Amino acid sequence: MKKNNNTYKSNLPLYPLLIIGLLISLSAFFHYRSQHQGVEMNEQELKYFMKKRQVREIVLVPNQKHVKVFIKEKAFHKTAHQKLFKQAKGVYHAENCYYIMKISSIEIFDKHFQSIQNSLPPGRRMMYRIEEKSDVFGDLSGWTSHLFVYLSLFNLVIFILFLLLRFATRGLMDNSSSGGGLFGIGKSKAVLLGEERKVGVTLKDVAGMVEEKAEIKEIIDCLKRPDRAKSLGGRIPKGVLLVGLPGTGKTLLAKAVAGEAGVPFLSTSGSDFVEIFVGVGASRVGDLFNEARKNAPCIIFIDEIDAIGGSRNSRKLGNSNEERENTLNKLLTEMDGFNSEDNIVIIGATNRAEILDSALLRPGRFDRQITIGLPGIEDREAIFRYHVKKKNLKVAKRLAFGQLALQTPGFSGADVANTCNEAALLAARKGKKHIEMEDFQEAMDRVSIGLEKKTKVILPEEKKIVAWHEAGHAVAAWFLEHASPLVKVSIIPRGPSALGYAQYLPKEQAIYQEPQLYDRICVLLAARAAEEITFGEISTGASDDLKRSTAMAYNMIKKFGMDKGIGHVAFDDSEGYYLTAPYSNAMSEKIDVGVQKIIKKQYQRAKNILKARKEELQAVAEALLSKEVLFTKDVEKLIGKRPFEEEEKEAPVKPKTKLIGPAKKRTRKS
Repeated sequence: MKKNNNTYKSNLPLYPLLIIGLLISLSAFFHYRSQHQGVEMNEQELKYFMKKRQVREIVLVPNQKHVKVFIKEKAFHKTAHQKLFKQAKGVYHAENCYYIMKISSIEIFDKHFQSIQNSLPPGRRMMYRIEEKSDVFGDLSGWTSHLFVYLSLFNLVIFILFLLLRFATRGLMDNSSSGGGLFGIGKSKAVLLGEERKVGVTLKDVAGMVEEKAEIKEIIDCLKRPDRAKSLGGRIPKGVLLVGLPGTGKTLLAKAVAGEAGVPFLSTSGSDFVEIFVGVGASRVGDLFNEARKNAPCIIFIDEIDAIGGSRNSRKLGNSNEERENTLNKLLTEMDGFNSEDNIVIIGATNRAEILDSALLRPGRFDRQITIGLPGIEDREAIFRYHVKKKNLKVAKRLAFGQLALQTPGFSGADVANTCNEAALLAARKGKKHIEMEDFQEAMDRVSIGLEKKTKVILPEEKKIVAWHEAGHAVAAWFLEHASPLVKVSIIPRGPSALGYAQYLPKEQAIYQEPQLYDRICVLLAARAAEEITFGEISTGASDDLKRSTAMAYNMIKKFGMDKGIGHVAFDDSEGYYLTAPYSNAMSEKIDVGVQKIIKKQYQRAKNILKARKEELQAVAEALLSKEVLFTKDVEKLIGKRPFEEEEKEAPVKPKTKLIGPAKKRTRKS
């Protein structure tokens, strides 16, 4: 300690020296700035003064690149010369009462002066005289003023850098005592929530997620009554990781934990630890856990933890980031540092659990991993009811919430909330007093597909192609056993690129057999088959169909091992860990051949179905051209009931939407 104190004291004399130099430079600078520089004027003012006969003499000083305009004594007291009057303190001196007009060159000034002369009457014109003045003191004064300006700026920069380095060095060396180093740059940005600042969200505000809430409630009970677990020899889990797609309610569940826990809640984000300064991320992690220990028992919540918790193996692919790794290492050591006696629980949230470092996921750090998936039918119904009640939406009586949930497959909680808001806006736009079912259905289409383009002009030929395209989807799905039942088919353009779409009711299932996947591919390819059968040509409208069917065929072979020739193997490189394909060129050729066989076989199957049902295809297409939108009942009147209707009543089903047009980015998976 003495050595450090002596080193610190030895640097103290530098402070007064720097301050004295800075003050001298600034005083000299302001002194020369305050010297007489003359009142400046422009050409318009010169012209005006010459016109009013207020100019006594005009002197051009070439070596100093300015013109002196002397004013007559009679004009000195006029309002137009107030600045000159104030500078001379009200006393007229013939040699000092003049304006300064700066010029760039003698030629340009002479040209402009001649134009001024020509604009004046002959009696008011006057000539200027040239004066070669050697002002050594003025030159020296100007040069000295510039020198002192530069010295002042230089001293100021040196002084600031010295202070920055001094405080930064002391802050980084004594981070724990200095509160995060220079200006708190290493201090945690976590927001402390507790008795004074409450979240206002509880588990009652989280609709659905029954199992997830039960598991997270167990953590809350352990924090409120830690002796219950310790009496049986157990310990409070150190970490809980919330994993799920965007919009599924991870942050909402964490907020509910903050509202229910009754203990301090430190909330932060993974991006808060990312800085350009070396060591700042690790410093903030240390400060975060120090703050948590002071407020124990408490909860630490890190949203988007993948920002700092990414796998360190990624550096093998050339993505090494030493600062991020240092931050992760500090987080790992801090999670090991506190024990069960500290009563601290860390909750992390991410939608990219596959990229997290394995050391972060091991038991003892994150003991629990709660997966939050897309809500099911009952959960979606509960979410609809919650938002209608919470936002005081005026809905029509006997609104079928179950039907709303049935028609929103793959919707996350955020999508449902957006649908309720869009339905309210649509009803208000139409001047309704209540939000009706049709408003919700239009809002669903708007959220999942896009805004209806009523003014978009489509050529009659294009509209006819779209009608037969969508009719091909509808008829094929109608007569295939494992295809999803049709709910709605439309040829009204929506979104940036969708010229038409078909909405289905797929079963909510996790496992698909080969016949089911084949039927789904067949339905996708049926639209192009309908175009070829009807017009003898194909169009670009099936780009999304081809993309999805090809991806499905590749997954069947590479991921699910559904090719007899290749066998029961899986090459799933969707995570991008492979720089090259994990199989040989011969295997790649076999995979490509297998995919082509599946696509060709299902395309021919779709053509056979539509040729056999050509009358039904034409009926649906012509009805679309006249009505633009067809529902299940309309299709039943045209081609009869679906043959597999009795089997579909055994299990609840939900809708799925199919688009025509260029591929559109989607975040939901059916």
